[in-house]
Amino acid sequence: MASGNLTAHPDGLDPDTVERPVFAATIRPHQSLGRTGFRAVMGGCCLVSLVASIWCWRMGFWPVAGFFGLDMLALYVALKVSFRRGRSFEEVMISQIEVLLARVSYRGERREWRFNPLWTKLATVEDEEFGLQRVTLISRREQVVVARDACPDERARVARGIIAALAQVKKGY
Repeated sequence: MASGNLTAHPDGLDPDTVERPVFAATIRPHQSLGRTGFRAVMGGCCLVSLVASIWCWRMGFWPVAGFFGLDMLALYVALKVSFRRGRSFEEVMISQIEVLLARVSYRGERREWRFNPLWTKLATVEDEEFGLQRVTLISRREQVVVARDACPDERARVARGIIAALAQVKKGY
């Protein structure tokens, strides 16, 4: 029987760590309004609408009151659609052998991109006033925007993590 380390890879890679993520992140869209805020906004708008509707009704402009109701319905629908879209997310995972970007829509539809980390780089577009505007994974001829619905600060954190992980993977080879 031969002596030595039986699990060592000839190239020096440890088989147990090859698929372990060097970087992993879940990125959710920026949501500035929570449930309590939604209730406060809808309550305040409904109160203002009700007072204005009563005033219009008493002044003889009764058709205007109906339009205030339509405005409240439109605001409610718009906020509900925004909350539903807020359930979407992106997952970024970088290991020694793969860069995986998965985008999951609010409907649960999943789309994936897989790249070789040795051929992948990150491109960014930054604005002096508004911060990091775009983060793009580039591998050969394919480009995919990452953290597209995140705020600029979160985009910057994700970009720093991806750059560090890609450098670590490339340094290992």
